[in-house]
Amino acid sequence: MLPILLKTLPFFALIGLGYGAGRTRFFTPEATAYLTRFVFYFALSAMLFRFSANLDFAQVWDLQLIWAYLLGTGATWWIAILVGRTRLQSMSVTAIEAQCAAIGNVGFLGVPMLTLLLGSAAIGPIMLALAVDLIVFSSLIVILITASREGGLRLRLMWEIPIGLAKNPMIVSISSGLIWSSAGLSIPQPLDEFLLLLGAAATPGALFAIGASLADKSAERLSLALWLSTCKLLIHPALVAVAVLYIFDVDPFAAGVVIAAAAMPVAGNVYILAQHYGIAPQRASAAILVSTMISVVTLTAVIAWVQTF
Repeated sequence: MLPILLKTLPFFALIGLGYGAGRTRFFTPEATAYLTRFVFYFALSAMLFRFSANLDFAQVWDLQLIWAYLLGTGATWWIAILVGRTRLQSMSVTAIEAQCAAIGNVGFLGVPMLTLLLGSAAIGPIMLALAVDLIVFSSLIVILITASREGGLRLRLMWEIPIGLAKNPMIVSISSGLIWSSAGLSIPQPLDEFLLLLGAAATPGALFAIGASLADKSAERLSLALWLSTCKLLIHPALVAVAVLYIFDVDPFAAGVVIAAAAMPVAGNVYILAQHYGIAPQRASAAILVSTMISVVTLTAVIAWVQTF
């Protein structure tokens, strides 16, 4: 495990550097917001497009893996829902907790980290896991929150969800890259070098932005944050592992990649969603902070384990 820890430490060191810059206000919340926007819309999009455009979609597509990851993530999601409902919380608050329990930072942390640690062959499984998170569970939480507030589903919502997905730069860049690849097109050298240069900013930029965004987070309601962190860092990868290793017929390497993806700490966009709807933002904030801190150990252990596959 020590060799893997030494490889993951630089990633967490960049997060710590961003956290220090944010705590000292050398990097203001406004600066963090603009850096996050740059990474999200430009650097990470360039990286994802370039990865996707160089993939053979027929080789990447794995329905067994998709179903397995969906089952493991869905089971974690509903465990958090059931626990939240037993505490007599509203469905909207419970949905935010479920999102914390099951949706990890696959885009900003998982893609750069797992690609570097597990190799370029990890790109395809990561893309599939990320697509499930973005398309299925990002839509599900919006449906639940809106239905809870408005007393039912509206036709307008069914139209707004696909529009929202179509505006997500990660979905757009992955889809565009796969279309490019399926058309049998090669990326011209000047464009490829441009994408490589821009995409190279994604890893340090994303990690620094994660740390800086954690600087204004607090660990209020620590017991609840620990429960949600346990769901995200232990229960989620465990259930995905059961699904990919024992229920579905998934290639061992791909299985290891999605298990590692499931072990990522709580995604930062859960806080953005909670803040947007005004539903338990402090709860999401604490879960992100605590899970990121603990993941230094748990994520390293999971990656060390899946490398034996």
